[in-house]
Amino acid sequence: MLFAPVFSAFVHPGLLHTQADFNRMQQMVQNNTSPWVDSWRILLGNSQYSPTFQPSPKSIATRGSGCNPGDNSYSLMNDIAAAYQLALHWKISGDTGCADAAVRIMNAWSSTLQQISCPNGSGWDFILMAGIQGYQFANAGEIMRSYSGLTAANFTAFQNMMRNVFYPVGKGWLPTTPLNVYSSWDLLGIAMTMAIGVLTDNSTMFNEAITEFYTASGNGGIENMVYFVHDGYLGQTQESGRDQGHNTLSISLLGVIAEQAWNQGIDLYGYSNNRILAASEYVAKGNLNNTSTGTYYSVPFTVYTVNDWPTYIYDTSFSTSAIGNKRPIWASIYHHYVNRKGMAAPYTGKMMNLVAPDGGGGNYGSNSGGYDQLGFETLTFTRSPIASGIGPTGLTGYFGNANVVLSWWGSAGATSYNVYRSTSSSGTFTKIASVTDPLTYTDSGLSAGTYYYRVTSVLSPWESNPTPVIKVVANPQTLNTYLKLDETSGTSAADSSGNGNNANLVGGASHVAGISGNAVQLDGSSGYVSLPYFVLQNQSDFTIAAWLKLNSLSTWMRLFDFGFGTGRYMFFAPKGNNGNATFAITTNQGPGQWNIVTGAPLPVGKWVHVAVTLSATTGTIYINGTSAASNSGIYQKPYQLALGANAFTPQVWIGRSQFSGDSYLNGIVDDFRIYQGALSASQVSALYSSGASG
Repeated sequence: MLFAPVFSAFVHPGLLHTQADFNRMQQMVQNNTSPWVDSWRILLGNSQYSPTFQPSPKSIATRGSGCNPGDNSYSLMNDIAAAYQLALHWKISGDTGCADAAVRIMNAWSSTLQQISCPNGSGWDFILMAGIQGYQFANAGEIMRSYSGLTAANFTAFQNMMRNVFYPVGKGWLPTTPLNVYSSWDLLGIAMTMAIGVLTDNSTMFNEAITEFYTASGNGGIENMVYFVHDGYLGQTQESGRDQGHNTLSISLLGVIAEQAWNQGIDLYGYSNNRILAASEYVAKGNLNNTSTGTYYSVPFTVYTVNDWPTYIYDTSFSTSAIGNKRPIWASIYHHYVNRKGMAAPYTGKMMNLVAPDGGGGNYGSNSGGYDQLGFETLTFTRSPIASGIGPTGLTGYFGNANVVLSWWGSAGATSYNVYRSTSSSGTFTKIASVTDPLTYTDSGLSAGTYYYRVTSVLSPWESNPTPVIKVVANPQTLNTYLKLDETSGTSAADSSGNGNNANLVGGASHVAGISGNAVQLDGSSGYVSLPYFVLQNQSDFTIAAWLKLNSLSTWMRLFDFGFGTGRYMFFAPKGNNGNATFAITTNQGPGQWNIVTGAPLPVGKWVHVAVTLSATTGTIYINGTSAASNSGIYQKPYQLALGANAFTPQVWIGRSQFSGDSYLNGIVDDFRIYQGALSASQVSALYSSGASG
């Protein structure tokens, strides 16, 4: 793993709001400044605000069907919303009556609550309550910790309740939640764990939450929660094919997690090229009505599957169930990216404005959805507009389907973006397009060659400095990596493509005679070849080809396996568990694999030429120059494996599996090639013939 959280000292108050945030709120309310004061007035009109509020604590808090005692979740949800709103009022107005009421709620529950469950009932909704209401109650307590009317003994009792009653239940199945459990379940556990960690000064708990955000194997891990990043950095979320009520809940929880971490000095917002913003923009856009057409904006969607018995998920489109869901959740994400960082977040901003000025618990009905978030984000997260936006950032490009496709992040205040192209990194760049939305450009009709790109933003009347230049090879027949494996000694394997992707021989790997010149023999116990991680970074369409002579054959031994552990990989196995040669690619473990399966395993003791191609969504396995199997529904790309995997160690291997229980390859590998695109059937046949005749 490339990231290991190390954190020990906490800032207080330091969950969703810092003292600087409260100072800003106080100033804006005192100055009667919109939109802050508009949300403040909604707070004043909320029934929970009253300094005479009386809590309704329970010894067993229940939520679900058939619980004994019956579902009493409203008492906990309503009391926690009241505690937060009263705490806010005290910090902004100084009204100690509100502070005393907030403390009264905290003390009542910490002296009464023994259990969160659903005795004799069915379902797991009490876990949702422990997680969501857990992070919310921790935030109320974090605000109140400095109040002189909260005794040390009472605060300790409150901390103990959060640690001993909420935390064990709200974690759910983290960090190994099955993939058939939706993302919001894990995210609420992460938000709660982080919040209680700060509240109780427990660095182990806080670091646990950070690690789970990066690497949890379930759908709360950010690499799984944002399943696919579409062109223009629209991040398809795991629940987007389910319904928009739960999909927007996941965005709410992402905002909570990121802001709590930010206030403790850890930037989750920026992780993996702003993956949270990609999710927010995608979900906001899909839930917004386009006023010019009277219909909801369309968003791209790639097929999402999880085959995890007994549950099978197969989503083919953005769900219209509960579409247009309006939660008071968008201001925290918008103001971070736009008014802290100077970036653009147009659809997040439109959704924020649609719900502003917002309220909180008690303003959106009495069911659980109205209490899923603390709300009042117009008051608590609004920031004055940034003086000037930054230039565009994060420019990337790939070659696929005969086109170069560019994506970048926009600039706060920009009206458009100019795209420039050159045939030399230091040559003259020519403007080829002006783009407004989405922030992607497809450069089509290109002659085969290498191209260089940069992008500027137009901040009228100025044009920003350009992005760093990127290089894209627009020729499917150009080699990305070419390991001839002709060395006679040593542990290095030179890349003859000219790209410097040299490989290393590891363990029981040795030099022997090959199909042409020398080759590498792998011993089946410790030998493999390791390639640089970045061979995957810009690969969309591809061809991977090699000669292979097996000495023996075991199920799931690999010719190649490129990935980031057992959750994100693509491989070719001479024999899968069905007995046949198999190619697979996935970004969400085995249950999410897209496969190509031939009708037979590879033979032992014979030289065989293997080639795998991917063109758009069609993948093909060629054996000895002839198509052996094809699948037109391969809905993943190699470059997606690296997106979201910054916290994982890349493992790009010939002859070794990501799974420690699989056998190492026992055989000889020669002439290993990766091409920038998909070769045609005739080109694969010619490649086989050239090697076979050699």
